[in-house]
Order: sequence, then C-alpha cells, then structure tokens
Amino acid sequence: MSHSHRFLALGAAAISAVAFASCGGVSDSDVASVDGTTISKTTFNHWISVAASASQDPTAKAAGAPDPPNFVKCIAAKKAAAPAPVKGQPDPTEAEYKKQCVDQFTQLKDQVMTFLLRSTWLELEANQSDINITDAQVKAEFDKARKQAFPTAKQYADFLKSSGQTEADLLFRQRSQMLEKKITEKVQKDAKNVSPEDISAYYKKNQAQFTQPATRDLNVILTKTEAEANKAKAALAGGASFASVANQYSIDATSKKVGGKLPAVAQGSQEGAFDKAIFSAPLNKVAGPVKTSLGYYVFQVTNETPKKVQTEAQAQKTIKQIVVSEKGQKALAAFGKSYQTRWKELTECQTGYIVSDCNNYKAPKTPAATPGAPVPAPPTSTAPAGG
Repeated sequence: MSHSHRFLALGAAAISAVAFASCGGVSDSDVASVDGTTISKTTFNHWISVAASASQDPTAKAAGAPDPPNFVKCIAAKKAAAPAPVKGQPDPTEAEYKKQCVDQFTQLKDQVMTFLLRSTWLELEANQSDINITDAQVKAEFDKARKQAFPTAKQYADFLKSSGQTEADLLFRQRSQMLEKKITEKVQKDAKNVSPEDISAYYKKNQAQFTQPATRDLNVILTKTEAEANKAKAALAGGASFASVANQYSIDATSKKVGGKLPAVAQGSQEGAFDKAIFSAPLNKVAGPVKTSLGYYVFQVTNETPKKVQTEAQAQKTIKQIVVSEKGQKALAAFGKSYQTRWKELTECQTGYIVSDCNNYKAPKTPAATPGAPVPAPPTSTAPAGG
C-alpha cells in the first residue's frame, strides 16, 4: 500500500503523515486527490488486481489484472491462460488480447475508483468530526468476523490467496465499515430527542394507525339474482337453518362450506352499501337483500366487536420509536446530500481515472430521446458512502 494512502489502513492518526498534492492538479503518480490527500497509482493498481481476481472464475487459470496503458502483463497473462484454439481457427491476435484487457480495465476502473474515493471521504469526514477508531478496535471487530466466516486457518489462507487480498486489505475494508457506522450514528444522534409535542403531533396526524376498527361476525348467503335472494330469505323466515339455506342458494363457495359463516368483517372493508347495511343491522336479525357487484346478499349479524382506540399514553412507546426512526432517516438523507456535494467538490481525478465522484467529471452527452423511447434515470447514490 502506498505511503500516500496508507492512513486508510492504519487509521486517522496517520493523516499527518500522508502526502499532499501540490496545487494545480493531480500528479502523474496519483489517480486522485481529495482535499490534498492523494491516492496513488500503486494503490489503485493493487485494488484493480484484487477486483480482477474477484471477477475471475476461481477454477480457471489466473488471467492477470489489466495494467494500462500498454497492458503488457495483462496480454501476456491472457495468452498464457487462453485454451488452445479449435483446429483450423487462428490464434487471437495481440490486438484482440489488448481489447480484452482494455474492456476489463474499463469495467473495473469505476468500481475501484469509487471504492477508494468513498473510503477516503469517510476517513476525512471522520477526522473532521473527531471520530476516532483505533487499530485495536478494528482488529477486534475483524477477528470476530473472520472467525465466523473462516473457522479454520486454512480456509482463511485459501480465501486470501484466491481473492488476491492481504489481511491489511481486509482491515482497510473493516475500518471503512466501522467509520461509516460511527458517522451514521453521530448524524442520527439528535433524532433520539423526541419531545412530548412530537409524540402528540404524530398521534393526532396518524390516529387511524392506532385504531382497531369495529368488526362483526356474519352469516351470509350470496345469490346471483334478487329473486333467489328473496327465496333464501323466505326459507330462513320459515325456520330453515342458515347452513341449509346457504348450501341450497349461496354461490359463495368459501362461506358456503362453513354454513354461511363470515367472521370478523371489519368496518370499511366491504362495498359501500353492503358495509353500511352490515354495521347498521341489529344483532340476530335477517337483513337484505343488498345489491353488490358480486350479487345479492342476505345476511345476519351474530356478534359485534366495537372499535378500539389506543390512547396517546398507550401508544407513546410505539410513537417514539417511529418518530426516532423518521427523524433519523431525514437527518441522514440531508447529511448524505451535503456529504456527497462537499467531498465531490474537493475531489480531483487524473485523466483516464475520472469517475462520477470526481469534481472534474463530465457526464456524457445523452442523445435526445426519440418518441416512445425511455428516458435514462439519473444515477443514485447513498451517503455516507463507504467502499
């Protein structure tokens, strides 16, 4: 890992030891500068190698990482890894191998640059916010995660070999994750302060959330025609049971199977006229027919459960959790927008390494959309944005 970027693995205390870019652009030995703190080409090339290893089939022979601008090592590795051509087919040309390397580099460049830039942003943001995480804390968290993921030393060693990473690389990732968590916690800290006024305002605005509607248990018969409904009602009036009449007349297979029973019908859950009829009908009286889009209902209310409303005091604990979460998300969204803007303005990238997080990035011109063609969606991002 380069001297200019080593603080990312060693910690914020090493910031004073990093190299700073001179005014007037990024030096030839670096890929980017963030507020004067540089990311070297050596560091970039290392992570390109890691990304290339991760993208390759682990059972295949290593094909090498892209090494711009001439891709000499990459071309040689791809030649060595290439299978023998089919009989009668020519070997791939040098230009074809180089194109493979260029395409691979282009695919990996954005991924690696974004990872390194955002890891740098996290480190510098933490430094400005007086957030400190020691190497010992990083190692302790890392060891816990490592033991869970790799129970044996051999499994861990095999992973390092296959991924092309060192333990320092993994500690670097661990540190970035911990910094992101600490920054997020600090941003959301004030959200935990919820006043009685906050709780009252939420309760008044969202009373339906704390209301359990009234319900009624029904016996129902659904028919296609009003005439059939009246026949069913007459049979009930003559003393026939709801189960027998439902079995004879009802076209609702579900309730018909259980003797016409339709339990716990919530107020507001049915079509308007039927809902009104259900909740205005007296208990144990046969009512209807009521016309609906499904047909004609004859029904009887057998039981009712009144509406239940949680008081503000009863709902206080739940409301506080909701308000804390909402305030935290709003605070994080506002911070994220500011964070992205602030650090992008301080980020300059070397030609050939420019990505959307660089201040000198220029979005490619989008051709005018033709009628009926979808318009590309704008890129999205999250913040704080770790690697």
